[in-house]
Amino acid sequence: MNTHLEFIFTRRSIRRFSGERVTDEQLKLILTAGMTAPSANNQQPWEFIVVDDRGKMGQIMKVHPYSQMLSPAPVCIIVAANLKKSLYKDMDWWIQDCAAATENILLAVNALGLGAVWVGVYPNWERVAAIRKIFDIPEDVVPFSIIPIGHAAETRPPKKDYQASLVHRNKW
Repeated sequence: MNTHLEFIFTRRSIRRFSGERVTDEQLKLILTAGMTAPSANNQQPWEFIVVDDRGKMGQIMKVHPYSQMLSPAPVCIIVAANLKKSLYKDMDWWIQDCAAATENILLAVNALGLGAVWVGVYPNWERVAAIRKIFDIPEDVVPFSIIPIGHAAETRPPKKDYQASLVHRNKW
């Protein structure tokens, strides 16, 4: 395995955390990675909410059925799209932009020796509305994903997903 890419190949969804604190320095690096994601026309529509308030995390778990891994996580990041930053009102490029930011965050977390998992919010509009309400998010901002982050309390083997049958060259 190419050691330069190991942090990509070993990234796995981690849902169990030790509860050990994630430092502010680690969070800044993780957020910087999210902010360096590519975006359409360099619009960078993302904004981030760092959540370490146990009460707020509990509120998320009440409205999002697939967020129970927030219980042991010391922190999570909500990736949101500020639609006011969108140059193309008829194109939803922000979806790809926020997906890229989310993936960059997941890769940075793994590179730092931490664990995380992608919890989708958008396109479920009930979840979008519920997260907006919990965090007083304006209507022109769309919560896209929630990323619980912490020190992993589980290990998962690297994936070996290369499948030649999925690769086409010059035609289908």
